[in-house]
Amino acid sequence: MVRKVNLAVTSLNQWSMDFSGNCERIKQSIRRCFEMRASYRLGSELEVTGYGCEDHFYENDTILHSWEVLAELLTMNEAKTMICDVGMPIIHKTVRYNCRVIFLHKQIVLIRPKLVCCNEGNFRELRWFVPWLKRKQIDDFVLPDFIQEITGQKTVPIGDAVIQTKDTCIGSEVCEEMFTLETSHCLQAMDGVEIFTNGSGSHFNLRKSERRWKFASAACLRAGGVYMLSNQVGCDGGRLYYDGASLIGLNGELLTVGPQCSFDDVNVTMATVDLDDVTSYRCGISSNSISSSMATTIYPRVSLSEFSLSVTPCDPLLSLSPVIPWKSYKPEEEISMAGAGWLWDYLRRSGQSGFFLPLSGGVDSSSVACIVFSMCSRLYEEIESGNKQVICDVRKVVNDESFIVTSPEQLCNKILTTCYMASENSSVVTRQRSASLATRINSNHMNINIDGVVHAVLMVFTAATGFIPRFKARDGSIRENLALQNIQARSRMVLAYLFAQLMQWVRGNPGGLLVLGSSNVDESLRGYYTKYDCSSADLNPIGGISKTDLRSFIIYFSDKYNVPEIKEIVEATPTAELEPLEQGKIAQTDEADMGMTYDELSTFGKLRKISMCGPYSMFMKLVTLWKDKCTPSQVAEKVKHFFVTNSINRHKMTTLTPSMHAENYSPDDNRFDLRPFLYNAKWPWQFRKIDDVAQKLESKV
Repeated sequence: MVRKVNLAVTSLNQWSMDFSGNCERIKQSIRRCFEMRASYRLGSELEVTGYGCEDHFYENDTILHSWEVLAELLTMNEAKTMICDVGMPIIHKTVRYNCRVIFLHKQIVLIRPKLVCCNEGNFRELRWFVPWLKRKQIDDFVLPDFIQEITGQKTVPIGDAVIQTKDTCIGSEVCEEMFTLETSHCLQAMDGVEIFTNGSGSHFNLRKSERRWKFASAACLRAGGVYMLSNQVGCDGGRLYYDGASLIGLNGELLTVGPQCSFDDVNVTMATVDLDDVTSYRCGISSNSISSSMATTIYPRVSLSEFSLSVTPCDPLLSLSPVIPWKSYKPEEEISMAGAGWLWDYLRRSGQSGFFLPLSGGVDSSSVACIVFSMCSRLYEEIESGNKQVICDVRKVVNDESFIVTSPEQLCNKILTTCYMASENSSVVTRQRSASLATRINSNHMNINIDGVVHAVLMVFTAATGFIPRFKARDGSIRENLALQNIQARSRMVLAYLFAQLMQWVRGNPGGLLVLGSSNVDESLRGYYTKYDCSSADLNPIGGISKTDLRSFIIYFSDKYNVPEIKEIVEATPTAELEPLEQGKIAQTDEADMGMTYDELSTFGKLRKISMCGPYSMFMKLVTLWKDKCTPSQVAEKVKHFFVTNSINRHKMTTLTPSMHAENYSPDDNRFDLRPFLYNAKWPWQFRKIDDVAQKLESKV
């Protein structure tokens, strides 16, 4: 017997609370699945509403509109020959669940609630949803009246059940369930389930996508079976970016994977599988067969006894999907791909007509410019391939229905305005680096001088107080020196917004520009920036990326797009250029100001957030890690300095510009990093403990 089935997974660029757009994208995916002769269509988690609705999930309107969308999907003719699996929130007996709704043309087969809610890092699912805790149990769900009129059903099963068709058995997992200790797929496999579906909302993170496949691979390698994982793509309205890469695996091997970081709103990926390969695989593992025969509890089965997933009539020449290798992207490639996708979603959905970037000639702002050019390059590739959706979106952004993109550089000139904001403390070399990069990517570049604005502000202060502040290099105090640096930085922010709002008016174009920030995750963690300076922007594409990864990214960018100008930027010493030059040369450097290197700062961040270290436990780890380059006392001083500076600057992290989440030690306050912003920055108990241990270790040495 041959049981060949066509299975499809989707990656849709859904937008939170955009029920009209979300509904249309789901419909498009169902139509494509029908055209590809798929018999099962799997969508991503909460695709009807968009994953990131957050407190909108509390609103009854959100539930009502979800059912209204489902009503339109139920009546689609394309769903007559295909099981459709969509994600949406549902209230059952006054409890809100994150659910899969599985239907077959005007008949809801099963509502399957999520069993395990994700409640760490970026996710607060337990704030809005309750997990279904009645394992292997179902209940009767009473359908809304207008759904009953469509389906003719008053109640449908809701709960932890599997679907039995004429030729196979299908079980569901939802995102987090794949990663937990008590996975559903193993228990389902012991009860005869051959196809596992996972509608997921797995966000982008550097170096994460391969890990996702490893979990899916392990699921069907251990248990045997087909594993379908559908993941959202794009930014649905928050700080998270979803990278897609929906996949289908068989018995631990990859059969197909969808595009990662796609610019298409609708992606459908299909595989043709012979389910007899599942039977052969399982029967070949004696221990698994014994475990299955000993299973004492079984899943409730929802019967579709008249429906077959298998291609009928069976075509002996129908090709099966071959095994393919997993393609891993380097972090610098992921920054280019995901950063471009995140920025493009924001730009096209914001109604604005481009970006404004203060370009200093350093690694950070240059990285942002490179990400924007990467976006333009990818848009050009999509247009060259005939992507009508991208062509339409680009023309809307530039407000020209006849606009034709002839090159990435031409599009970059239309979308990106860069500006070097010089002061008396700026050097000639940074101005030249900024201009060189702008010329290569063809941004609309300007040079302005901010000294007039800074002097005007200082004159107001002097007129009010009679005092004239001086830089430290000119015999001023530390307080004066810091204030003089900050007024330069904040003046740049004010000017950035002025130019962003009016440059399109100057050019005779409608709309405005989104201001882009350029503070990396390490500087945010250290608080090494001025509150409300030019790091305060509308968006910050690199706010979740480390300095180390940014250096790798722009080197990769330089090689890919032949931008030799970047070599000088990478090799230059990072500097804020806010203090007076010495004989025309830069005297101020970032690492000297911070009192630590960027590599050390990255290590502190990972230990603090990922390893959950306080001052003492961080010291104990670093004493061993850095034993070849630092004495215990030196490690102690470095750790104490980090915690003091992080503590006194923690208030700055409450105002961080929204950035794309990319790094697991991001200090993004009250969204990813839930910590206080008022500390006893002396940490007396903890530091005393560190000093005692350091002294004892020194004496042993």
